[in-house]
Amino acid sequence: MSASSNDTPVWFITGCSTGFGRELAMAVIDRGWRAVVAARNPESVADLVARAPDRAIPVQLDVTRADEIKSSVERAYAAFGHIDVLVNNAGFGYLSAVEEGEEDEVRAMFEANFFGAAAMIRAVLPRMRERRSGHIVNITSVGGLVGNPGSGYYAATKFALEGLGEALARETEELGIKVTAVEPGPFRTDWAGRSLRQTRQPIEAYAQTSGSRRAAIAERSGKQPGDPARAAQVIIEAVTAAEPPGHLVLGRPGLELVRGKLARLTAEIDAWEARGAWTDNPA
Repeated sequence: MSASSNDTPVWFITGCSTGFGRELAMAVIDRGWRAVVAARNPESVADLVARAPDRAIPVQLDVTRADEIKSSVERAYAAFGHIDVLVNNAGFGYLSAVEEGEEDEVRAMFEANFFGAAAMIRAVLPRMRERRSGHIVNITSVGGLVGNPGSGYYAATKFALEGLGEALARETEELGIKVTAVEPGPFRTDWAGRSLRQTRQPIEAYAQTSGSRRAAIAERSGKQPGDPARAAQVIIEAVTAAEPPGHLVLGRPGLELVRGKLARLTAEIDAWEARGAWTDNPA
């Protein structure tokens, strides 16, 4: 590692083989910063590391494996001394109606999308806390704020990560550690392509709800409006901002979905406010 890179930020990014992780790693490296480029198969990120071998290291990381989390974080510390930004990006999608959900698929997705991210957070927090500095970025989804037919279990993993991140932000705000949830809408990543899993046992009764949405997602794969390279630039802007956002919704379709959800939620709260307040103990 060259001496000139000693003071540059260190980003640890999971799931760098494709999509947001790959674009973000590329953007970080191209800015002259240091990067821990994590993937289940390190060979898939060799080209990224080759852009700056003195500032980027590849690590083998399946976030569902505790031993690989431990070894990859230790390697990051050995190479760079600390981690400034953790980006929890690794994960995958699974589409099914709630009734169609298969236990093994649902549990596997929770292990990667939620429990893996939580384990990564616990692995880096001690040293961030000691340094009183750090930023944790959780790539959730618009599906972490809005539930849609056919992706209820995926939404559940992302809703869970949203809740964890909000609590974490309150726990660490006085310790100098920031937390941001990034909520992309439809982007041209591999999420809806080869990475996507779907129910093996579709039920005809859900053909017009879950089924039609599964078909629409498959048809739009590769044609989504969101550009992961642009997303990477905005994520970097958010992390480096004087006041980083707690939530960062990406893409116009995502913004529209979230604003619609907030409007409906506000209307329901207002409509039932009097009855909700009445339930307090009159004493």
